[in-house]
Formats: sequence, structure tokens, C-alpha cells
Amino acid sequence: MFRGINGINIDPKGRIVMPTRYRERLQLDGRSAVVLTIDTEERCLLLYPLPEWEEIEKKLASLPSFNPAARRIQRLLIGHATDVEMDGQGRLLLPPLLRDYAGLAKHAVLVGQGKKFELWDEAHWEKCRNRWLDEESSAGDSSLPEEVKSISL
Repeated sequence: MFRGINGINIDPKGRIVMPTRYRERLQLDGRSAVVLTIDTEERCLLLYPLPEWEEIEKKLASLPSFNPAARRIQRLLIGHATDVEMDGQGRLLLPPLLRDYAGLAKHAVLVGQGKKFELWDEAHWEKCRNRWLDEESSAGDSSLPEEVKSISL
């Protein structure tokens, strides 16, 4: 499980350094392969360990291709999916098209989301996080799904 928020820098070549605590869990058969794709809801990137992505890709590929909404999701998620290899120093090279989509420049935030990570531009993350906190404080309990209401924190 990947959890926590990590501030990271993007070097001039477009690389990030994966925090040490996640590196071992990302290794597969001596390789450190991950898949990057776009998030269709927000301007951020999704970073999956290869085995997790392969399961999602199978589900996406099995959607009916004659359904316009399903086809759109396939095009966006599978079409943008990019295999990235972590080097010996734990660095990942972010492809320019994906960096541009997420507005990633120098400072970023890596957010653990269980089986995947989200990679955000730091300023955009802070803006969205503040908006979500405001929405939660003003919405109260009424907007929460029943599944969330049943969780005791």
C-alpha cells in the first residue's frame, strides 16, 4: 500500500526521484517498471506499479469499443499509458507530453493512493486540496456516500 504525501523536485531533464520508502515495493523481477498515465478527472498523473496497471488495462480493454464513453476512457487512459523504468538512483523520467498535461514544472507532490500514486504540480495540488477542504467543511455529512459514512475514523 502506498500512502502519504511527499514533496519532490523535478530536475531540468524532467526526472523525479522516487522516495526511498517506495522503491522496494515498485521493483518487479529485478526491474523497477511503472506505468504513467493521465487522470481524467484532474490535471495530474497516475503512477502504477506494472502489475497493478496490467489488471486495470485488461479491464479497460474489455469495455465495449462501440460505447462512446468507454472508447473515450480507453483512448485517454491506455493511449497515454507510458512504461517508465526507475534507474539505479531511483529516478523516473517523466515524458514531456505527460508533464505538460499535468502542468509539472519544478515542484511536485507525490500522493500515495493505496495501489497507485498521483503526481501533482505542487501549486495545483494546494489549490485543489484547499477547495476540497472547503467543500467538505461546508457540505457536512449530507454529501458523503453511505459507504463513507459507515467508516469510523
